[in-house]
Amino acid sequence: MGELIAFYVLAGVAVATALAMVLTRNAVHSALFLVLNLITVAIFYLLLNAPFVAMVQIAVYAGAVMVLFLFVIMMLGAERVGGAIGLRTQIPLAVGLGIVLVGGAVFAFLQAPAGLAPAGSPPAPLGDPAAIGARLLTTHVLPFEITSILLLIAMVGVVVLARDLRSGG
Repeated sequence: MGELIAFYVLAGVAVATALAMVLTRNAVHSALFLVLNLITVAIFYLLLNAPFVAMVQIAVYAGAVMVLFLFVIMMLGAERVGGAIGLRTQIPLAVGLGIVLVGGAVFAFLQAPAGLAPAGSPPAPLGDPAAIGARLLTTHVLPFEITSILLLIAMVGVVVLARDLRSGG
């Protein structure tokens, strides 16, 4: 019963921080609300008995990625969002996609089988570092390597762009 209450409280916090992130006009505040949302997701992982994934969530997303976001926001001087240019055309699209999302969630909830899962062997711990490493380097080695190549290309591109900007051409 306590996990269910914790889930509902965290779900409310996650939805509130997501809405605050989207609705705030200050980009820095929006990034900080995103950090709160990512921390809430990490707590969801803890509720699922996946402490490794929760700590990776905090270290990688709430830590490193958000530092990069804030660095870019400060470098561009985009702390405040300007006028609502193009926002009027995006509202109907956002409402339509929101309705599709909620409809899909309701459909998935109604299609889920009722009752408990059948008895059997207990599942492996979710987020076990050894299991994640084994899967990354066996079953998912191709997507893992493609991701590393894409990150390397992005890094080289940033260096080239920064060098061009410094040299003035």
